[in-house]
Amino acid sequence: MRTDYVKVTNETILVPLTLQLRNGDITFSNKDGVAMGTVNILGRVTNISHKPIQTFEDTVNVQVPSELLGSTKNNMSVYWKALPLRPGLYRIDVVIKDVNAPDHIGRWTRSIDVPKYDDDRLASSSLILADNMYRVPSKEIGAGNFVIGNTHIVPRVPPGIQAPVTFHRQQNLNFWMQVYNLGIDEKSKESGATIEYQVLNLATNKTVLDAQEDTAKLSPHSDQVTLEKSMPLASLEPGKYQVTIKVNDGVSKQQIAQSAPFVVE
Repeated sequence: MRTDYVKVTNETILVPLTLQLRNGDITFSNKDGVAMGTVNILGRVTNISHKPIQTFEDTVNVQVPSELLGSTKNNMSVYWKALPLRPGLYRIDVVIKDVNAPDHIGRWTRSIDVPKYDDDRLASSSLILADNMYRVPSKEIGAGNFVIGNTHIVPRVPPGIQAPVTFHRQQNLNFWMQVYNLGIDEKSKESGATIEYQVLNLATNKTVLDAQEDTAKLSPHSDQVTLEKSMPLASLEPGKYQVTIKVNDGVSKQQIAQSAPFVVE
């Protein structure tokens, strides 16, 4: 699983949970040439006083043609739940039950510190790396699974704690991040921050992408900007990399940076 943080208001932070299941870890039953796997997901959020704040329960069904079940055991099924939370410390418990094998249960527990975005401090959401990202129709803005604002984005889930996410060379690396509390110039009424994108080959310490753009061209009259970029990976050698987004606000004289490692296979 992975957790991300996206500002909605000063007092409400969206915390998307992305849960990834391997088909080979699910028990399938076969009927009429179709293999069906079903898992029940139960989640609970508690505060530091152990008081329940939110609970959720969902069922995820995975269908595969029976003859393809063996060849798709390493395929992944992804589940997404967006939790609106106030800034503060919480504990999240998730239990996953395999319906076709009731004794087959998975548990995931983690404490999270939901950030507070002060009005006078330059800040950003999580930096999300994804293999699937596109704009949604206007009627779907802010609603539905994997939708943040006007973007459908499926975060790539790391294989373990502290492990980088993995992409294949035939895929695109998509990255998404929001920047909050940009300074607005009193005379021009525009923002004046520079955004720098950098992708570094960690083995050679060489930069494979270095680009810049100005917020005045992206969203000049807003103190918030959404950054969405896509990069084909075909030209990159297999190995470990890191994407970094730096924000240098010329109006407020503040700087922030977010980085995320990834592996190309």
